[in-house]
Amino acid sequence: AVVSTQSGHYGRGVDPVNGLTRENWVESNRVFAEAERERERRGEESLIAMLSNAYYDVLDDDGDGTVSVDELKTMMKAFDVPQEAAYTFFEKADTDKSGALERPELVHLFRKFWMEPYDPQWDGVYAYKY
Repeated sequence: AVVSTQSGHYGRGVDPVNGLTRENWVESNRVFAEAERERERRGEESLIAMLSNAYYDVLDDDGDGTVSVDELKTMMKAFDVPQEAAYTFFEKADTDKSGALERPELVHLFRKFWMEPYDPQWDGVYAYKY
């Protein structure tokens, strides 16, 4: 089945053979960012914050209210990403340089990914190349 959207026609899901085209990925991100800005204008809870908070709750394995680099490495392993990627991610995300990720830092990082223009300096954080 094909779903009609404001930005065009898309099949349901990702093609299991060809995957997702870069153009469709970019367009999907643009549509999501527009929808997120509209949610903000209406005073509704941010989907980015909800996603980030859920992610944070899983990462904070010991329940101390922060995420350590070791907890981040565990997540990298679960996603079959080299654990070394945790160091790059952590360095960028830990904006106050406290040595632990606080919830607002992760929300900020997720928001930067979804809402700001592409910046290649963040490639190592969002798409570890291995």
